Amino acid sequence: MSEQKILSKKDTKETLSISIDNISDPIVFFGDPQKVTSVYHHDHNEMTTFAEPRQRMEGFDNKYRDFVDYILQITHKIWEEKGIGVIYETYHNDCVQHFASLNQKGLNPVISGTLQALHAFPDRRLIGENVIWSEDPDHTYYSSHRIHSTATNMGDSNFGPATGKNIQFRTVADCKCYKNRIVEEWLVRDNLHIVKQLGLNPVEIAQNMAKHELSIQSFGLPENREGQFVPEIYQRKNKDWNIGDFIQEMISKVWGARYFNCLNDYYVDNAILHTICNQELTGIHSVRGWLISLFASFPNARVQCERVTCNRAGGEKDFDVSARWRILGMNEGIGFFGQPSNSIVDILGISQYKVRNGMILEEWLTFDALDVLKQMETYRLQQKSLSEE
Repeated sequence: MSEQKILSKKDTKETLSISIDNISDPIVFFGDPQKVTSVYHHDHNEMTTFAEPRQRMEGFDNKYRDFVDYILQITHKIWEEKGIGVIYETYHNDCVQHFASLNQKGLNPVISGTLQALHAFPDRRLIGENVIWSEDPDHTYYSSHRIHSTATNMGDSNFGPATGKNIQFRTVADCKCYKNRIVEEWLVRDNLHIVKQLGLNPVEIAQNMAKHELSIQSFGLPENREGQFVPEIYQRKNKDWNIGDFIQEMISKVWGARYFNCLNDYYVDNAILHTICNQELTGIHSVRGWLISLFASFPNARVQCERVTCNRAGGEKDFDVSARWRILGMNEGIGFFGQPSNSIVDILGISQYKVRNGMILEEWLTFDALDVLKQMETYRLQQKSLSEE
C-alpha cells in the first residue's frame, strides 16, 4: 500500500488554503506580499534607505530590492527626477501600450509621450497609492500601480494652450515585465477630470481629438446578447470561497448580467467607491446608482474581465485585488454620457479592490471617459461624412 499522511484539522485548513490560491485559472494570478516592499507604510525617502534585497528576480538590475521597488523607482526617476533615459533601460524596444481605443508599439512613442507630458506639466508629482503584483508562470512579472498625481499646466498640451491651473488626477498603469524591461503596458488616466479642472469643455476637446483621427477601430457587434441569448454568468470553479471566483462572478453577474440587486452579495453596506472626476461615493446604494447610470449609456454592452491580480492582505479572505476589464458596446441610452450617439465604444478600465473578510470594503475604479467622448465624436464625424457623400 502507498503511504498516506493523516492530516490534523490545522494541517487540512492550511493545505486547503494553499490549494485554493493555486487553483488554475487563466486570468487569475497571485503575488506574495511578504516578498516585496509595502507601499502602504513607506514613502519614497524611506524606501531609498532600504539596502538588502528581498526578492531574487532573474535578469533584473540588482539595484532594485524587489519587483515593487523596481516599479516605484523607475516611476520616480522618469517623472520626478526627469530621467527620461531610464526609459531606454526599462522599456523593451517593441513594447506595446494600450490606451483605451488606441494601441501603440515601440520605444519612441513612450519617449515622445513622456516628454510632451512633462512639457505640459513640468512639476508633476506622482504618489504611489498601491502596487498589486504577481510573478506569472511565463517568468514575467506583472504590476498594477495606482498613482495619485498633482501638477500645474505650465505648457501647451494635447488639450490646448497652457492654463496655469493646478490639477490632481488618478492613473493606473498595469505593466508586464521581463528581465528588467516593460514589454506591455495598459494605461488608464482620468483625462476627463484633467480637462474639467483646466476649465475646458470636454465635448469640444473630444471633437478636436476626433478630427485628428482618421478612424477608430470597428468593434463589430459586441453586445451582451445576440438574438435570444442572454449574458452568460461566470460559474465558480471552487467549492470554497476563492478570491478569483469572487471578483469574476461579481463583474460577470452585477456588471455583465446587470443584477444590480445582487451588489449586497459582494460589497459591505458602507462600501466606498472612488471613481473618475474625483467622485467618492459612500454606501452600497450610491455605488449601485453610479453603476446603473454608467450602464444606462450602454444598456446592451458586453463586459469582459481580462485579468485579476491578487495579493493577500491579512486573513484568509483579506486581499488587495486589481481587475482589468473592458466594456464593449453601443452608446444607445441616456445615462452617464448624456444623450446617446449610437456609436460603438471600447472602454478599458482598471478597478482596485480592498477585500476584507470576503467582502469589498473599498474600490478605486478608473477609466478614460474623455476617450469615450472622443469615440462618440469620431462616430458622429464619420456619419456626417457619409451623409455628405
